[in-house]
Amino acid sequence: MKHLLTAAALMLATPAVAADKMTVLLDWFVNPDHGPIIIAQENGYFADQGLEVNIVPPADPSAPPRLVAAGQAELAVSYQPQLHLQIHEGLPLKRVGTLVATPLNCLLVLKDGPIQSPADLKGKKVGFSVAGVEEAVLGAVLGNHGVGVDDIEMVNVNFSLSPSLMSGQVDAVIGAFRNFELNQMEIEGVEGRCFYIEEEGVPSYDELIYVANPDTMDADMIARFLTATELATQYIVNNPETSWEIFSGTSTELQDELNAKAWVDTLPRFALRPAGFDAGRYARFESFLKDSGMIDSLNPVDAISIDVTAK
Repeated sequence: MKHLLTAAALMLATPAVAADKMTVLLDWFVNPDHGPIIIAQENGYFADQGLEVNIVPPADPSAPPRLVAAGQAELAVSYQPQLHLQIHEGLPLKRVGTLVATPLNCLLVLKDGPIQSPADLKGKKVGFSVAGVEEAVLGAVLGNHGVGVDDIEMVNVNFSLSPSLMSGQVDAVIGAFRNFELNQMEIEGVEGRCFYIEEEGVPSYDELIYVANPDTMDADMIARFLTATELATQYIVNNPETSWEIFSGTSTELQDELNAKAWVDTLPRFALRPAGFDAGRYARFESFLKDSGMIDSLNPVDAISIDVTAK
């Protein structure tokens, strides 16, 4: 009996195996787009995978991929279109997983306004926030209706997309997220209408992805992170109302009508298989950027993405 008690005491005294620490930089302040990450944290899925995850909203939304490239964090939430350009710039980055598996970007206009088709934008003003990919996307949408980018005036409205549209400063905005700006306008009593870019000549893509530095990353640790977020996504899909309560319970800033509406609209867009990869989707978007004049050459898919789950 004495030996059994001693053995039990030794077991209790043995420290638990330390969790692997990793930092994940978000693309923006915490919002429903990040649901699987927050639910994985709150429901203990990261801990179950032996991970201690530090989730960090950025001070500068453009910084996370560059910080990951510089080895300052293990993962960044970023955007597939930007990743293509960043790799061409020489940044050591690759896509390792997907968070939101459909475009969120849309061309937004007033529902009852004069713009009933992208063709109506000829001679009009279109607001944007981020130069580069947005021009290529807008060019494809307009070209689908016989209008060129030279036929419209592009206005940098910074990140004041829906306000600039509602105030009449511009006739449309590109870069508005269908799960946020549409709801924001409805709450403010101004109905908006989205022209969905993937229905208007732009190849479909993954809006939000996880990027890592392939030269320094720990593939096993990232694979465990993706397992945890997959479990979280399954939980969200199976328990949408409970998961919203858990998610919104992490911050009073999330407990408003806009975030509640955005949660419902974002839920069906989460990647059910975060580690899953559609090579053709990335090849098509690379070709789209080259055809748009955004890049001079084509990178092979294996220069853009890596399967961290491959053994």
